[in-house]
Amino acid sequence: MDDHAAAWHRIASAGGDVSLAAAARACVADLDVDCLGVSLVVAGELRFLGHATDERARRLEDAQLTTGEGPCTDAYVRRTLIEEADLHQAFARWPAYTQAAAEQQVRSVTALPLATGHLCVGAVDFCRIAPGLLTVPQKSRGSAYARILALLALDEHPHLLTAGHRPARPGPQGYPPSVHMAAGVLAEMYRLPPDDALARMRAHAFRHDQSLHQTADHVLTHHTLD
Repeated sequence: MDDHAAAWHRIASAGGDVSLAAAARACVADLDVDCLGVSLVVAGELRFLGHATDERARRLEDAQLTTGEGPCTDAYVRRTLIEEADLHQAFARWPAYTQAAAEQQVRSVTALPLATGHLCVGAVDFCRIAPGLLTVPQKSRGSAYARILALLALDEHPHLLTAGHRPARPGPQGYPPSVHMAAGVLAEMYRLPPDDALARMRAHAFRHDQSLHQTADHVLTHHTLD
């Protein structure tokens, strides 16, 4: 049985619906990783959390969505596998992400783009609390799961198919309307360029361990970051 067929078999054998969450759970068990996070991308810009297997993964995906750096972003933009054997040694590569990883006691990560055919819809992070790289067979199985996760992401979020495509760019260029509205409020209040207002929101969210959505909601409610 090849990796792709074996991955589908593991997902189906777990019982219940065949979903993004079910595939993520099967993948974590099969690859012997500690957690998994999926970030999805619409039209090359709008990024959002697709799934996280636990709170550690959610916080790590949030850190990437907030700061625009990290293995998931690199895997999506470069359309290739990205890995780091020891995140304690990767501060220069991803300063904000490595700080978040240290707080969650995650030491190593492998990220793969979620692609089917010519369409790439995001990326997946495989995280472990121990340093070291996945083995070659694990990476091969991980690639099979990444293709399946891409299909299931499209099934659960069909708007990923209909959005107009733009070239992939690093960093969090696009966000849901509430984030852009909040950035507009700050830009007007403090006479800032919109990009500077958004950067200030990202820094505030990261510093206070909030999601960017929470920060935006606060700005829209209180008209301040404080």
